[in-house]
Amino acid sequence: MERQGDELHVTAEEASGGTQPHIVRYILGISLLLVTALLSLVWIIGSVTR
Repeated sequence: MERQGDELHVTAEEASGGTQPHIVRYILGISLLLVTALLSLVWIIGSVTR
C-alpha cells in the first residue's frame, strides 16, 4: 500500500483481501468433462436400446 498525496494505491491482492487461487478454472474444466461424458453415455445407451 502506498500513499501519493491524497491518493491511496493498493495492489490487486491487497484490494481483493487475499490470493486468488484460480480454482474456478479447474471446477469449470472438470464439470465440462463430466457433462460431456454423461451426455455421451445417454446418447450411446439410447442408440443401443432402440
